[in-house]
Amino acid sequence: MTGVVYWLDMAGVIVFALSGVILACRSRMDPFGMLVLAAVTGIGGGTLRDLVLGIRPVFWVSDPAYLWVILLTVGVSLLGFHYIHRLSRRFLPVADAFGLALFTVIGTHKALILGHAGVVAVLMGIMTGVAGGMLRDVLAQRVPMVLREEIYATAAMAGGIVYAALYAFSAPLGVAIGASLCTTLGLRLAAIRWHLALPQFAWVSVAPPESDAEPGALSTPEKAKERVRMIRRERPRRRR
Repeated sequence: MTGVVYWLDMAGVIVFALSGVILACRSRMDPFGMLVLAAVTGIGGGTLRDLVLGIRPVFWVSDPAYLWVILLTVGVSLLGFHYIHRLSRRFLPVADAFGLALFTVIGTHKALILGHAGVVAVLMGIMTGVAGGMLRDVLAQRVPMVLREEIYATAAMAGGIVYAALYAFSAPLGVAIGASLCTTLGLRLAAIRWHLALPQFAWVSVAPPESDAEPGALSTPEKAKERVRMIRRERPRRRR
């Protein structure tokens, strides 16, 4: 199963790198910009994870195959630029959802096998799945998906919790991976399809109760209307 986890990690790098290439095309970047966006998206989250966990060197330094995979993804994308440029706008969120699900499993798994607590493993899964996409969107001058209304980091958290719970109960690794992938991917795709979102909270100005208001005081809309009337009275009439 170690080989399965490794190839899942490679698949996540490819999918995230492809999403970076697509966003670079839409942002009209040059080939170098495409490479930077693909690399940041593909290995950015895992790099931050390894730095937080104290892993030296980080995974792509000890195994340069990740870098070659990113280069190959960008090269193939350049050859098929016209096809990638015509991809539907729905493809980028879907590809991002697959990368999010794969990286959530990888990050959670890596923290658990290093002996960290379940809550730390879940946070590492979220970081692995979310950080690369955040860096990609910031470089492309877009609001990161994790900060938008739709469910994103919550889906990664749910998938990480499922994986950590099954790992704690000594479930087969294949079952834990499949359940976590289905949870994260299902929630994210459902959010894309039906625009599911968490509730929003904002500061709201509340008018004072009538008992606390001064007698004869006007409300804000009434004050605005009264001000307009006063301006109209004070404005000199034009002579005909």
